[in-house]
Amino acid sequence: MADQTHVLFVEDDDVIREATQLALERDGFVVTAMPDGLSGLEAFRANRPDIALLDVMVPGLDGVSLCRRIRDESTVPVIMLSARADSIDVVLGLEAGADDYVTKPFDGAVLVARIRAVLRRFGHAGGADRADEAASAATGGMLTFGELEIDTEGMEVRRAGRPVGLTPTEMRLLLEFSSAPGTVLSRDKLLERVWDYGWGGDTRVVDVHVQRLRTKIGQDRIETVRGFGYKLKA
Repeated sequence: MADQTHVLFVEDDDVIREATQLALERDGFVVTAMPDGLSGLEAFRANRPDIALLDVMVPGLDGVSLCRRIRDESTVPVIMLSARADSIDVVLGLEAGADDYVTKPFDGAVLVARIRAVLRRFGHAGGADRADEAASAATGGMLTFGELEIDTEGMEVRRAGRPVGLTPTEMRLLLEFSSAPGTVLSRDKLLERVWDYGWGGDTRVVDVHVQRLRTKIGQDRIETVRGFGYKLKA
């Protein structure tokens, strides 16, 4: 997979940009590296990469705004790079549509692992086996929760008969919930199942994506169970 994967990398620090590009290329990725947001947007439109790595603080068009522009045009996976783990920029990036983030300074091997984790779940955006098992009991792979309809075979979602546009990460999250309606799923479990984290991750990634999903399928459809996690109302 890696030797055919095209990565767009936007980073204004010359040393980080060049070193990271070399590290990714050694792992077999094709890399287009840009020093600012505007050139990054042009490169995205010209090359249509498989994944985008965007530093939050880049000149011209900042990483959050660039992520938002990309998300308006595509569901391509986006990983934000931030110098501070506790920065509000992390949440802003996720709210703009990023699928994950990595804190700088980062180890090259960790970055590659995170890229591959994102690509794995995007390559299997149809959902995990648990969702497939739940769907098998429904006629034609159709699940219905009130006005929400989920076609697990066609990977389409409708709310009150109207199509709902979800990113692959949001779709996987919804499929995870719909595979066990009424069951509380912890943030750690969702990180493991949806984000493919074999290690501890930042639960803000889950929280922001749940909020984004709620705005699309209905604020009351996913319930917060304080101290435990979230569940889909059956």
